[in-house]
Amino acid sequence: MQHTQFEFLHAEGARTPIKGWVHGVPVEDQARQQLRNITALPFVGPWVAVMPDVHLGIGATVGSVVPTKGAIIPAAVGVDIGCGMAAVRTTLRADDLPDDLALLRNSIERSIPVGNGPGGEHRRIPDSIETRLAQSELMARLAAIRSRHPKIRPDKVDKQIGTLGGGNHFIEICLDEADHVWVMLHSGSRGTGNLIGTYFIELARRQLEKRVLGFHLPDKDLAFFLEGEALFDDYVEAVSWAQDYARANRDAMMSRVLHEMRHRLPKFQTDKQAVNCHHNYVQREDHFGDSLLVTRKGAVSAREGELGIIPGSMGARSYIVRGKGNADSFHSCSHGAGRVMSRTRARAEITLKQHREATAHVECRKDAGVIDESPAAYKDIDAVMAAQTDLVEIVHTLRQVVCIKG
Repeated sequence: MQHTQFEFLHAEGARTPIKGWVHGVPVEDQARQQLRNITALPFVGPWVAVMPDVHLGIGATVGSVVPTKGAIIPAAVGVDIGCGMAAVRTTLRADDLPDDLALLRNSIERSIPVGNGPGGEHRRIPDSIETRLAQSELMARLAAIRSRHPKIRPDKVDKQIGTLGGGNHFIEICLDEADHVWVMLHSGSRGTGNLIGTYFIELARRQLEKRVLGFHLPDKDLAFFLEGEALFDDYVEAVSWAQDYARANRDAMMSRVLHEMRHRLPKFQTDKQAVNCHHNYVQREDHFGDSLLVTRKGAVSAREGELGIIPGSMGARSYIVRGKGNADSFHSCSHGAGRVMSRTRARAEITLKQHREATAHVECRKDAGVIDESPAAYKDIDAVMAAQTDLVEIVHTLRQVVCIKG
């Protein structure tokens, strides 16, 4: 019989249980209330699973797995649709890296636009990325979506594929426990995915105004589409596009990182171990004999034998993991460490000295612009991992030596 580590987080007498893998990690009261709001919806269930990196989000709680039947909640998926991770092991070893990693970091930053706004877009689209986009069906699929929803602009698609973005997105060079060199990166569907998410969240709110509900909806951000409605199908199509674009974006970035490394490091090959996983997405899955729409809002699929990535913060270790297929979590695990400070609080409380000390072993930005991403803003990744040993096993432990932030 499989050992389980969850505890119940719902109020006594609640219709839908909340199972949380949160032993030894903090869970803010606002996040607990937000989870209870989600379970008030009659189409949510059989329960909600909460990962140890849980924290307050918009509409739905980050670090939650929300199964629904016959309905879908756009704000639960969010606006960073398809955001996720990719990692590749190379045949390089630690002693193949130069003592000064600044040149490598700078060359990657020149090759891959980072940050938000025009500076985070291609000034001239690289031929390799233009070819990659042309060979995909992404533009044709988006045109079909736009035929019904012309407000979804296509102007960012080619400018942003193969770009990092800002916030908690990153590119890292890491070493594993045997000193093998890995490339790991974190990004999503960029501006077009954000537009799709924002647009359909607003449409769901407008639909809510027309509905006659037989239940209390505690938060307008939990507005939904019902299966059978045209907007339900349109949203599923659009969110699927954004998830595929996000994966293509990570693939393009990975290709360019490896290209820059080949210019500056000894000859190497990429190993067979590679992982590419979403952690903000929705897909149809079968659980307990039911066909459910499973929304992972800051959670990773962890089916038995499935590889995933759980990154720590800047300066903290990260993990390549293998899923254990725990049914109670809907075969899921955490997507990272999870915030303990809002960005505003982090900028107010964390000093530059503290940030520089926490990231002293990493070639990365040491300026005030990344204070809100400093390790102190996040939960202890070791505590997060200890809370979910029944969800995943650790395959590799990675430590960053280069970290690139937007």
